[in-house]
Amino acid sequence: MISIRETANKMVQYVLPEHSNNHGTLHGGILMDWIMLTGSITSFKFANGPAVLGATDSIDFLNPVKIGEIVVLESWVEHVGNSSIEIAVRVHSEDGETNKRKLITLSYMSYIAVDESVRPRKIKAKLNPSSTVERELVAWAEKRKIKRIPEIKKRKSNVSNIADETENTRLNFNTTKMILPEDAFYGELMSVGKLMKYIDESAAILAKRFAKGVLVTGSLDDLFFYSPLNVGNLVEFKAGITYVGKRSLELAIKVDSYDTKTRESSNACTAFLTYVKVDKEGNPVAIPEFMPETPYEIRLWKEAEKRKDRRKERVERTKGLADDYLNEYKKVSSRLKKNKGNM
Repeated sequence: MISIRETANKMVQYVLPEHSNNHGTLHGGILMDWIMLTGSITSFKFANGPAVLGATDSIDFLNPVKIGEIVVLESWVEHVGNSSIEIAVRVHSEDGETNKRKLITLSYMSYIAVDESVRPRKIKAKLNPSSTVERELVAWAEKRKIKRIPEIKKRKSNVSNIADETENTRLNFNTTKMILPEDAFYGELMSVGKLMKYIDESAAILAKRFAKGVLVTGSLDDLFFYSPLNVGNLVEFKAGITYVGKRSLELAIKVDSYDTKTRESSNACTAFLTYVKVDKEGNPVAIPEFMPETPYEIRLWKEAEKRKDRRKERVERTKGLADDYLNEYKKVSSRLKKNKGNM
């Protein structure tokens, strides 16, 4: 029996110029790569073997990270099912000169332990919360898991959904890549971190074509995986703009894979990303206006507005917890009790 504290892992990265965007801050896709890698390592160690990402609740980037700063990623297990593992990843930056620390994000992911055939396998290790606070974290993670069930039930039908939902938007972008051995995390399975990097790059191209100037990744919403990606597969990234605000815009992105051996296509995942346009000082600035015209665009726009409202509430709640999250995770107890009603 293992306590939450015993599952904790830490990864430290130094932000180099090669990790930055053209604004001199850490590229969002690279940070997501690091987050997924940290979560994958923690799930791999606990499950004593390979585990693939099933879903990510959301990732909100609260503060930019500059070249020369240190990024600390801490992850731990919060809930374990028959084959599923709920992972939390907390990220903060450190300024080497001032020692100032900033919370970057707190994200939650669900991994599935798999066998050599990429089928779910039973996890032998058991999680045993060792304190009241750890029991609270387990209960909170279980609520997140239950909240995802409706989407998980649609997984089988979504695998075969290879229609391009973004093609009906006036602003869209498609690109195709092949999964190479260097993209793999374990065996023939593609690293989910590498996939997130490609997703961010593809969406950012469309965002930049529309908004011009410098854009930074603001958030990732509702990422669900429906089928694994293997080395040798062709992967198509289909992005479309779903909402444009005064200083930010949202894009939907759909990832389809094509098995070159079986010649079968499948839907790998879907996600929504937001980008913020900034000036040379990093301050948000206005972007071109855009209004939906067709019934399809209007529907996407209304759905995006709902996500925007939820995102705003989520960011404010996380900012209110920043001081606690920058200390040991056990100290979040009192705040968790106050925020359970927001889940």
